[in-house]
Amino acid sequence: MRIVSLVPSLTEAVAATLPGALVGATDWCTHPAGLDVARVGGSKYPDLDRILALRPDVVLVNVEENREQDADALRAAGVELYVTYPRTVDEALAELGRLLAALGAPGEPDWLTAARAAWAALPAPTAPRRAVVPVWRRPWIVLGGGTFAGDVLRRVGVANVYADDPERYPRPSLADLHAQAADLIVLPDEPYAFTGDDGPEAFPGTPCALVSGRHLTWYGPSLAEAPTLLAAQLARTCH
Repeated sequence: MRIVSLVPSLTEAVAATLPGALVGATDWCTHPAGLDVARVGGSKYPDLDRILALRPDVVLVNVEENREQDADALRAAGVELYVTYPRTVDEALAELGRLLAALGAPGEPDWLTAARAAWAALPAPTAPRRAVVPVWRRPWIVLGGGTFAGDVLRRVGVANVYADDPERYPRPSLADLHAQAADLIVLPDEPYAFTGDDGPEAFPGTPCALVSGRHLTWYGPSLAEAPTLLAAQLARTCH
């Protein structure tokens, strides 16, 4: 099996489960550290010729992270695609199990079993904090409705203010963000790299939590430690 992954979280999942099966990954596939495979450009603008030159048996893509036109071009070239699109934690766990089985994993990996247990052990939130969750600035873009990251936060006691927005990634003005009177601003370090000096100053008087974007948005081995790590990060706020 020769696998090219255009999805960072799936790159990590396959590398941890099927050593040697990956022959290509995007420039944004940063985990596991030291992964030695051919790089095929970005998730949004991959080098299709480079992918084809690797002669993959399957290319892993995601509806949200990759462009439909690239998927269509790969299909037209005779490449088999495995398409993912989880929007909840439960969907992600189920999707990972199906994917790894389809790729030839002999059984469920320990990290996936641990991830299932970690999320199943979480108590139901009793008093969720209302939060605005920016993922970009200039312009401001926030989590909207039907997102995987929104479900992750809901499970750890944070209610996304824009969870009912018809857009998955709305672009409200900063004034509109302030008008939400949120209890918390959640600032991940990807895709925009929010830091203590870049982000919190836009929300004076509102607690801000800096969190790991990988644990908030990736669905792979990071899911096993995400509940504990995110809960700790959400408890440490700055102004």
